[in-house]
Amino acid sequence: MPKSPKKQRIVIYRLGSLGDTVVALPCFHKVAQVWPDAERIVLTNFPVSSKAAPLEVILREGGLIDAAVAYPVGTRSIAELWILAKHLRSLRADVLVYLTPARGLLNAYRDWLFFRFCGFRKIVGAPLTPDLQVCRHIGSGTPEDVRIEERECERLTRCLHALGPIDLGDPQMWTLRLSARELAVGDSVLLPLDGTPYFAINMGGKAKEKDWGLQNWQGLLAELARRRPQTGLLIVGAGEDSERARVIAEAWGEGPVIDACGKLSPRESAAAMRHAAAFIGHDSGPLHLAAAAGVHCVGLFGNFNQPRRWHPPGEQHRIIHRMSGLHTITIAEVLHAVEDIARPQRPPA
Repeated sequence: MPKSPKKQRIVIYRLGSLGDTVVALPCFHKVAQVWPDAERIVLTNFPVSSKAAPLEVILREGGLIDAAVAYPVGTRSIAELWILAKHLRSLRADVLVYLTPARGLLNAYRDWLFFRFCGFRKIVGAPLTPDLQVCRHIGSGTPEDVRIEERECERLTRCLHALGPIDLGDPQMWTLRLSARELAVGDSVLLPLDGTPYFAINMGGKAKEKDWGLQNWQGLLAELARRRPQTGLLIVGAGEDSERARVIAEAWGEGPVIDACGKLSPRESAAAMRHAAAFIGHDSGPLHLAAAAGVHCVGLFGNFNQPRRWHPPGEQHRIIHRMSGLHTITIAEVLHAVEDIARPQRPPA
């Protein structure tokens, strides 16, 4: 009896954390379209930090990848690299898709040589030109006259041009493919709301430059609760955010509050947020998760990154990006943005 042919394997090289992973979602969908029957293995760092979910957690249950291999970020150990090279060779994968954030031409060529040594005959997406290394300058903003760049997701699609066009305006290219189990978990978390419309927020952020401040959050929630007294509040984030969530939630007034910090996986958090009237949050992973779940988002950005590069795409979002610092964003501005995009939808009964 003839042996069945071995399943083709594709390795995808992508480093980063939660937000970085969601930003690259269209590229993972494109790889799945080009190689629908292949075993897709991601080469990645895990974990980045206690607040950053491994890439595998974001993509595997949705079927966009099948497995993950650890990449030793920052290592100079020849022994570690040799072990990794042997493991990659053992996979017998001909194709490597290069999706890692740009780190300079020298690093890109070094990576290319390393992966050729590992046996990959075809390397797709390596940013081996200066133009592919940077997000293109597309204009200047007012009133601060700062440089505005294309989004990182746009740069990544340029790198993968060999695979064909990637429509960043297609919602299906951003879907997380949430499973029935994850949707059920998300709905169960919302049961205490009993059908009440709700907002979702996340106050976390791994950098101080991304922290809007306790008083600002308290002032925002107090005024939002006054304007919408029959509205609930869902707070998502890591377990260490729970204490801050408790303090801030005291400003919400009489409306129901659900503290889901540390109680849900990132994908379950997306499921719980998907019916929210709006999401409000810093420049962090939950913002991108909410956007991928179809939620209208208000994103608060300071001077940590250039304008637009890490903004979630879509006219349904309101991004307030202040290069003078996050602290210069006023409560009134955020309230106006929330009122501008808030949806009337209610969660299912």
